[in-house]
Amino acid sequence: MKPVSTAMLSLIFLSACAFSFASKCLADDYKIAPADVLEISIWGEQDLTRQLVVRPDGKVSFPLIGDIEVAGKTTAQIKSLVEKKIKAYIPSASATVIVSQLGSLQYYVIGKVAKPGMFNVSRRLSVLQALALAGGLTTFADEDGISIIRYRDGKVLHLPFNYNEVKKGKNLQQDILLERGDVVLVP
Repeated sequence: MKPVSTAMLSLIFLSACAFSFASKCLADDYKIAPADVLEISIWGEQDLTRQLVVRPDGKVSFPLIGDIEVAGKTTAQIKSLVEKKIKAYIPSASATVIVSQLGSLQYYVIGKVAKPGMFNVSRRLSVLQALALAGGLTTFADEDGISIIRYRDGKVLHLPFNYNEVKKGKNLQQDILLERGDVVLVP
């Protein structure tokens, strides 16, 4: 086996291990965002089961309790909120909140990749995984100049990513998990 092939296999293995670990850690901490689809139900109340798309304002409307702010909350927090608000109507209410569809995990890969565009996925991705979804780098891509553009609290963050180093198994900490709305720019 060629040394480059061994390095690439090691890189893929490490990336898969990191992604698996991160996915398990994020499952309980997932924060709801606009475009996600929630299923909210009240146990024993067939008429109080709804599939709801989180609106751009971060709210959903549920019978009896009206609008509830769900963006930025976990399913456990929403469950507690729904139970608290509906207790006035159904004192022994037990709610269930399920994320039935992730619509908010969108990433963008632009520049010199085979298939640039927006990718709406069901779980968080690392930079390498996003580049793979975009079909990989083209022949004339600048492997040393890739960057992740992240918008946080009204500020623009620029995170460098050196593909050349990562494919050699060096500085693997650069292969970060992307956040909603991140842009991977390949010059």
